[in-house]
Amino acid sequence: MLPRLSCAALVVLLLARSAPAQQYQPGEEGTFSIIGRDAATGELGIAVHSKTIAVGARTRGGKGGVAVFAHQSASNPMYSTIGIELLEAGMTPQQALDMMLRSDEGRDSRQVAILDIQGRTAAFTSTTITDWKGHRCGANYCAQGNTLTGPEVVEAMARSFEASTGPLAERLLDALEAGQAQGGDRRGVQSASLMILKPLTIAGFGDRALDLRVDEHRTPFAELRRILNAVRSGEILSEASARLAAKDLKGAMEKALAARDKSATNDSAWVALANIHLLMGQKAEAMSALARAVELNPANKKQLPRNRDFEGVYHDPEFIRIVAGDR
Repeated sequence: MLPRLSCAALVVLLLARSAPAQQYQPGEEGTFSIIGRDAATGELGIAVHSKTIAVGARTRGGKGGVAVFAHQSASNPMYSTIGIELLEAGMTPQQALDMMLRSDEGRDSRQVAILDIQGRTAAFTSTTITDWKGHRCGANYCAQGNTLTGPEVVEAMARSFEASTGPLAERLLDALEAGQAQGGDRRGVQSASLMILKPLTIAGFGDRALDLRVDEHRTPFAELRRILNAVRSGEILSEASARLAAKDLKGAMEKALAARDKSATNDSAWVALANIHLLMGQKAEAMSALARAVELNPANKKQLPRNRDFEGVYHDPEFIRIVAGDR
């Protein structure tokens, strides 16, 4: 027996049932994606790629602590919007998917996958969307795609996720790259995105712990990886600041170096390194780091003379040359 639905869910379903069918052009939106769950952290996420512009604007949805959704081929946000309502009303992912498919006149153009916070999954691939298409769901993930070079794309994503450990974002991106290494979208590359959801992670309201998009790029996988590494670099710098506050200069230096190594183009990492070098009495190393920070971001020419961390060298000739850009 199905659980009793909320009035809001029933209203949304009636609206969806009466909506006109979405026009579908075969091969218009070939996509491959993987949705995943980290049972230890409660994170849910999706990584997706397509040979279309801004795939991340259309094919993903979810709510932290509830579920994550992929809706692709001919994407329709109904599946995540209504799906959240149905799951919160007590349905299983399979019950919710079945009900939404019954109400969707454009179901023959869809590929949909659901993963809830309990690790339960449901997936649907229409037999009429562009080959190769298919999906595979396992413990805490579903991998799916259409307009692919072959089944090896989905299989590679599944194998990668099953064998990986570590943060969910990296695992999902690794899996997506594994699918691309096996051929990916047979039309080529263009856009990719990565989203991680966590219950009430932003000021007690927002649920997006991470939301990265590469909307149009010749190497979207590498660009998405670069952005993720920049995010991680910033997180490591926060740890460096905590070490500094605790008067642990050695620990702060280790963290600042790790932040630099994670994203060598993050000028903030070089500024942090310069500060720590000065505190350790390593002036030459500090000036070298500041010069690199200015090279990466010329705005530092104006910012560094206002940074109180460098108050002790404001009048140093080397510092003045660096911020003047005369090196």
